[in-house]
Amino acid sequence: MTNPSTAAQAPAILEREVAELIVSALNLEVTPESIEADADLYGDGLGLDSIDILEIALVVSKQYGIQMKTEGDNNALIFKSLRSLSAYIAEKRTK
Repeated sequence: MTNPSTAAQAPAILEREVAELIVSALNLEVTPESIEADADLYGDGLGLDSIDILEIALVVSKQYGIQMKTEGDNNALIFKSLRSLSAYIAEKRTK
């Protein structure tokens, strides 16, 4: 049986892990803790561009065993924020 408090913490733990992955993969000069879960990854939020998103998709694929399509219909929603990306990973991960 899963501990309810552990289950409640799982999304936050995954968000932190994904934030660390993003910072590391892109050599960003921010700390993972400074990435707000609901802030946009593009533009005014974290300021990433399409090349950055491709790099994130590659490391996410390797780390979590998720096949991501570069022209996927849902990419704008998946990569909108740290929270949306983490939720997608939680749903689709194989590792």
